[in-house]
Amino acid sequence: METPPYPSSRQIGLHDKSQLDSLFQLMQPRVSELTFANLYLFRHAHHYRLTRVGDSLVVLGSGYSGEEYFLPPLGGNIGNALTILFSKGQVLYGVDEEFVASFLKGLEGVGFTEDRDAFDYVYKRNDLATLSGNRYHKKKNRANYFTNRHSFTVDKYCDRYYAGTLTLLEEWRKIRSSEESRSIELEVAASVEGLEKAAHLGLEGVVVLVEGRVRAYALGEKLNSNTSVCHFEKADPFLDGIYQVVDQEFNRQCFVDCEFVNREQDLGEPALRKSKLSYHPVELVKKYRFWKTTHQS
Repeated sequence: METPPYPSSRQIGLHDKSQLDSLFQLMQPRVSELTFANLYLFRHAHHYRLTRVGDSLVVLGSGYSGEEYFLPPLGGNIGNALTILFSKGQVLYGVDEEFVASFLKGLEGVGFTEDRDAFDYVYKRNDLATLSGNRYHKKKNRANYFTNRHSFTVDKYCDRYYAGTLTLLEEWRKIRSSEESRSIELEVAASVEGLEKAAHLGLEGVVVLVEGRVRAYALGEKLNSNTSVCHFEKADPFLDGIYQVVDQEFNRQCFVDCEFVNREQDLGEPALRKSKLSYHPVELVKKYRFWKTTHQS
């Protein structure tokens, strides 16, 4: 399907997968948003749309609070696309330090800010797969607490676990619904579609079954040649230690050719930030927002 020139745009569809996969393969992104599966599954949550700016493909979107932005231009004359979109008052989101150094460093007339709530957490995959060493002693203990008290099995996610994962996801949603967060409902909708279309989207993962019932799952994909990304991870909150087990098994069984795993951002949630930091990331992938100003930044 043709992509219209800016300011016109169109929805993202499954038919865009091969083109976007090819562009991301060339780009080798480090930012967790930049995969086809993520863009497709969150197309409603973030109103993702495709447009053409010169010879660059550009994804337009908006945050949970409604602020509009565009993601890093894909292919073509990226500098030209940036100039045009900045001149139209558009805000650039989701650029890392490498992109800044390549296309934005020293550029006059733009302002920027770090988006700490959107920083991605990157870990050594093998560290999370083994939980070895003193740094992971508490995590290992919690995993052992679960494994010593429950009869369970771990399997790769496939269609036969779809119904079970939906049941777990609905239980999780009911528990979290008291928080009255619109983002939770949007995340659940994306999770449901991700589980349903996992094979088509190239997503892989694991499930943890306790007494034959799915009580945890994790689902992700390759972000670049050396890094996987875990998009979804849900577990029964009343089974102590199961989150440690499902995360460990995801990293032990999936994408074993990758050295690193990206576990996405914390969205500014204090408890989630504490949890992600407790796994000892080797890097936080900084993300920035840039916009046109009337003076030199």
